[in-house]
Amino acid sequence: MGPSGSGKSTLLHCAAGLDRPTSGQVLLSGTSLPGMSENRLTRLRRERVGFVFQAYNLLSALTVQDNIAMPLRLSGTALDPAWAEEVVRRVGMADRLHHRPAELSGGQQQRVAIARALITRPDLVMADEPTGALDTRSGEQVLSLLRDTVAALGQAVLMVTHDPVAATYAQRVLFLADGRLVDALEKPSPAAVAERMSRLGE
Repeated sequence: MGPSGSGKSTLLHCAAGLDRPTSGQVLLSGTSLPGMSENRLTRLRRERVGFVFQAYNLLSALTVQDNIAMPLRLSGTALDPAWAEEVVRRVGMADRLHHRPAELSGGQQQRVAIARALITRPDLVMADEPTGALDTRSGEQVLSLLRDTVAALGQAVLMVTHDPVAATYAQRVLFLADGRLVDALEKPSPAAVAERMSRLGE
């Protein structure tokens, strides 16, 4: 969390190998990213990082099933039917596999995007304002789903959000200001997050 211009997107881009840091290290499960070639970084992102965005970025011509399987198709990896069934069940989209995105609500589309992010069993899921385009109820469902993937699957999730309530779904909140890490809260409450955010400009 942090105000606009604090470095949240830059941090996310560096963590995903989309941007190269001018100094320091970026390690993903012990793998150093900055020295990698673009081809290796692309392969690493495809196989070891899942992405969930505010805009769902689903392919409108494809069914839910095909959207979820797209990362595997791009990497030439075979689909594990048991894992696919587990992922689809967890996101609650088993009865929508043959629908297209236009036939789904915003919350359902974001569930598909989460399933797509999980299908490769990534080391890390990066969620950039994943509830920004959703109403309160749908947003809570998506946050609960992300929280459940951490608890049930041991999945690591790094989320950027402006919403103090969304931040409380996290185990730990990191605060950025002017490109620097300035504070952290463990198991935060909405009030504690809001109060700390109000002082970031000090």
